[in-house]
Amino acid sequence: VSVVPIPSDEMKGRLIGREGRNIRALEQATGVDLIIDDTPEAVTLSSFDPVRREVARVALTRLIRDGRIHPARIEEMAAKAKEEVDADIANAGEQAAIQLGVQLHPELIKLLGRLKYRTSYGQNALEHSTEVAYMAGMIASELGANINIAKKVGLLHDIGKAVDREVEGTHAAIGADLVKQWEKSSEVVQGVAEHHLETSDVSIWGFIASAADAISSARPGARRESLESYLKRLKALEDIADNFQGVERSYAIQAGREIRILVKPEA
Repeated sequence: VSVVPIPSDEMKGRLIGREGRNIRALEQATGVDLIIDDTPEAVTLSSFDPVRREVARVALTRLIRDGRIHPARIEEMAAKAKEEVDADIANAGEQAAIQLGVQLHPELIKLLGRLKYRTSYGQNALEHSTEVAYMAGMIASELGANINIAKKVGLLHDIGKAVDREVEGTHAAIGADLVKQWEKSSEVVQGVAEHHLETSDVSIWGFIASAADAISSARPGARRESLESYLKRLKALEDIADNFQGVERSYAIQAGREIRILVKPEA
């Protein structure tokens, strides 16, 4: 969901419109659900598609600022917002490819740009893919493998998430099918398909992508973590340290990056 602030609760009635015509027009034009409830000075946009949600957010923000809210104006604003978001998506994908120095088909660039509006446990999917591409390139360099192929695999490994709300299957399999349409290198397709090690055979590209993916996901602060799982992880680290002979007590600190240990002098 996305929350859009409004200047006053009086605006809620104007967004609904006579007999609900405005809210119906907005939902039809953007493909999202507009939730207007008792939340003060805010309305909520609900959709599984993050791009549609962003189009609706931009359109609604402009409508509120403009003040002229009726079905024809809603359709006009929604069309303009879609053009703006589409341009932003293309630019985001292009900048990521330029930043990494890789050549991609325009269709793959558009799909890559859609990841700007997708998150996984609070981590932005496009930023994550860029990180994975950099690290995949570094790993390939150390192994003497093709750096350009490794970067492409890293950048495109999660591209299936751009359409996984619309297509059945795992994002790795969906991504491989997408990449196969516009990428000549079979190694890149293979690496995307294998990056979760779900296939029967895994090539060097699958292992490189998997390692880089794990490093980016595990980076401290990269992803949100529930308090319960965070405390469990710290307790597990302390239990491991406590099992060593001579250890009286251990304390996990610095978000689990450091263990302080009290020892028994006589042990």
